[in-house]
Amino acid sequence: MESLIAPPPFRLSRFSPGRRSVLAAAASLGLSFALPPLTGRAAERRGAERAKSLLILWMQGGMSQLETFDPHPGTAIGGPTKAVKTSLPGVQFADLLPRTAERADRLNVVRSLTSAEGDHERATYFLKTGYRPDPTVQHPSAGAVAAYASPPEGLEIPAHVALNPAQWAPRGGYLGARFDAFQVHDPGRPPANLRDWAAPARRERRLAGLDALSRSFAAGRPGQLARSRHDEATEEALAMMDSPQVGAFEIDEESAALRAAYGDTRFGRGCLVARRLIETGVRAVEVTLNGFDTHADNFGGMATQAESLDPALAALLDDLTARDLLQSTVVLVMTEFGRTPRINPLDGRDHWPKGFSCLVGGGGLASGRVIGATDPAGEKEPTDPVRVQDLFATVFDTLGIDPEEEEMTPIGRPLKRAEGAPLAALRV
Repeated sequence: MESLIAPPPFRLSRFSPGRRSVLAAAASLGLSFALPPLTGRAAERRGAERAKSLLILWMQGGMSQLETFDPHPGTAIGGPTKAVKTSLPGVQFADLLPRTAERADRLNVVRSLTSAEGDHERATYFLKTGYRPDPTVQHPSAGAVAAYASPPEGLEIPAHVALNPAQWAPRGGYLGARFDAFQVHDPGRPPANLRDWAAPARRERRLAGLDALSRSFAAGRPGQLARSRHDEATEEALAMMDSPQVGAFEIDEESAALRAAYGDTRFGRGCLVARRLIETGVRAVEVTLNGFDTHADNFGGMATQAESLDPALAALLDDLTARDLLQSTVVLVMTEFGRTPRINPLDGRDHWPKGFSCLVGGGGLASGRVIGATDPAGEKEPTDPVRVQDLFATVFDTLGIDPEEEEMTPIGRPLKRAEGAPLAALRV
């Protein structure tokens, strides 16, 4: 299997005026985002008028379904976890997520997601691409497909962004490095290396020198130059530096009350930045909350994770709803696999891909539905199992992307965007 580890991201910081800006951003040459034509006012549209975006909240490490969206209190597998009522009649969440429980009717709960991958890297690949690892091809992540298949109008910042990414950031795969997620490791603060410290004349000399070096390299090497994306990366970096849209990465202008509602954590700030990016017109955003690999002290670890997850997710749903963005944003809360019904001797839970949970909704999907159920004894297979491939087909279909459409890979192999079929249970 090809490695999922992404190259070091091209990082930018607070912009300053002047298109011919500091060479620091352009010289990195590793920039990998697409810059569509600067037309229209798509970012100002609301509701059904907006092009749809994808927002993934990625729970890195294997989030326990039993301590989140599928508790079984009072059973041998439930452990000490208690449950609270949700806004859906007869449906309970773990008591660690009271605020999210109050907003459960805005999304759908899938309790029977199944996978054949129980290794972190392989499972992450599967749950981010919809394809199991294959040594002959690198599949694109869902966000890369969204940015590729539905390029946004008038966007001068990356169309695919990963906030607080963990070990395996979303990649462009066979679609190309330009669709790798632009990585921001400290959400809410300006990305690094965008501010221009050089005087204008010095900037011009630097860019002229870079241009001369580029022409020299290109002589007799047209193929290598095209593969490097040198010219495109430089132009995209310079355009981004001058764009007021870069302000979407910062949260200082948001009210103190709103920032407090999301929570002063990297994940909370990431969710707030995600809303700002989507409002600006970014096509796909992934926000990571790391730390769910709870082989030991599962219950203490999940309580700690919930302190970041619960307020941020609740505030995000409120914010998207208030700004009329939920209708045009597919929200997906997911992880690479769940946790075993059995509690191990370290008071932890181990890897469990046989029936775990995710939340999905928005973007015109139905809401307030529960799909599947798991056995309170932890012995039987889940009812109404949902394949990862079908979840991906559902997401793409909702985004207006045909999951059946094929793309030709660099080795001449046609591949569908998703191998599954959209879930009829989530249609309006």
